[in-house]
Amino acid sequence: MSKTMPQIHFSVMNKAEGYIKENWGSPFIMGFILLLGLVAAFSSTGFISSADNVVVYAFYVLVAGLFLQLASFLKYRGKCDDEVVV
Repeated sequence: MSKTMPQIHFSVMNKAEGYIKENWGSPFIMGFILLLGLVAAFSSTGFISSADNVVVYAFYVLVAGLFLQLASFLKYRGKCDDEVVV
């Protein structure tokens, strides 16, 4: 039973790696979500000026992610799911 666990782990990691190769902006968009969580934590604890600074960086990360996602969409838009290497 323990021998199959690493295979499942590597399979999930390979799928995630393939997803990121096809969707270039996804790590940046995930980073944006994490930064928004940090902004919410700062705001709720009273660190408003720190929250304001982090939200600016979060916006920049989101814009970069959207541009990368648009570029990957334009690159892979004509391909079927079978043609994309995952």
